[in-house]
Amino acid sequence: MASSSEPSFLAARLASFTHAARGARTTVAEQRNARIHLAMTAAVLVAGVALALPARSWALLLLAVGMVWAAELLNTALEALADAVAPEPNPLVGKAKDAAAGAVLVAAVVATAIGLLVFGPALLRALH
Repeated sequence: MASSSEPSFLAARLASFTHAARGARTTVAEQRNARIHLAMTAAVLVAGVALALPARSWALLLLAVGMVWAAELLNTALEALADAVAPEPNPLVGKAKDAAAGAVLVAAVVATAIGLLVFGPALLRALH
C-alpha cells in the first residue's frame, strides 16, 4: 500500500504529463527547427481541414507529424544531455548528435513524402 507521502496514481500521471508538456514547450521556445516543425504542423492541419481529407489520410498525416515531433524532441533531449555530460568538444558526442539530427532529417523527409502522397491527389481533386 502506498504511504501518505507518495503521490496518488492520478497525481503522478498528471505530473508526468506536466513535465512532458514543459519539455515540448521548452523545445519549441529554444529550437528554431522545432518552430519550423510547428509551422509545418499548423499548415498540414489547416490544409487537411480545408481539403476535408478522409480519416485514412488524417491517420497517415498524424503519424507523420508525430514521427517528426518525436524525433525532434528526442534529438533535443540527447543534445541537452550530451552537452551536460561532455561540455567540451568530443568526437563521440559529435557523432551521437549528428546521428540524432539525422534521425530528424529522415523523419522530416518521410513526412514530406507522405504529405505529397496525401495532398497531391487531394489538391488535384479540389482543382477539378
